[in-house]
Amino acid sequence: MHLSLSQVSAAHPAARRGAAPALRGITLSLRPGEQAALIGPSGAGKTTLLQVAAAALRPASGRVDLDGIDPWTLPVRALQRLRGRLLLAPQVPPLPPRQRVITSVLAARLPAMGFWTSLRSLFYPVDIPGAHAALERFDLAEKLFERVDRLSGGERQRVGLARALLAPANLWLVDEPLSALDPRRAEQAIDALVDEARARGATLLASLHQVDVALARFTRVIGLRDGALFFDLPAAEVTAERLRQLYAQHEDELRAPAAQDTSAPGPKPVVMHCR
Repeated sequence: MHLSLSQVSAAHPAARRGAAPALRGITLSLRPGEQAALIGPSGAGKTTLLQVAAAALRPASGRVDLDGIDPWTLPVRALQRLRGRLLLAPQVPPLPPRQRVITSVLAARLPAMGFWTSLRSLFYPVDIPGAHAALERFDLAEKLFERVDRLSGGERQRVGLARALLAPANLWLVDEPLSALDPRRAEQAIDALVDEARARGATLLASLHQVDVALARFTRVIGLRDGALFFDLPAAEVTAERLRQLYAQHEDELRAPAAQDTSAPGPKPVVMHCR
């Protein structure tokens, strides 16, 4: 799917009336099948940009185009069908706590299911092998029939990412997918996302707090600061000096150590939520 934003400004959904916009005049375009990382300090507007791109948040000004269509000109049903071609994966996946993992993962296929098939799948999952294979990519196959509320934070995050592998979407918008994962799990997760998106020809835009991962696994890196586009460059051209400028007064985030995997027992780390 082709994604285009033209002079887009938007307020964060939780912003108070009169607050400064979270996005200010953003213009960028992703070709079908292109993969890009979105980086920047906390409060830069990364989450808001993903929500606007997913037609989940209407911009205050500017235009969003998805395959040449402005989603906000569509009737409600047509907008819902268009959203069915998108995957917006939030940092904390909204998984019902009493639901089984297999049901949560297969929910990614709901946009392509009819009413009766989706209802039946709540009681008799329609594709157990598919769900198992998706979870296996994230080393969670043994949790297939576990209840969500019995998973750790890191495991829940990986379940949310496994849904991408089953979704009938050709635009993936993924927000901080590695925030609760240790380096080994993070490498496994980003490899699964990038490789599967490339194999399907899906467009992928992922916000990342881990700058080293963004530079290593993506050929294009987009830097946001204070709601504005700071740079949009091939990864090879993102120099240490550019990163210092992007994270000026936020140097601790640029040097932040890798997260501890919250799938492990014991005290849980603080997870940073970047907007």
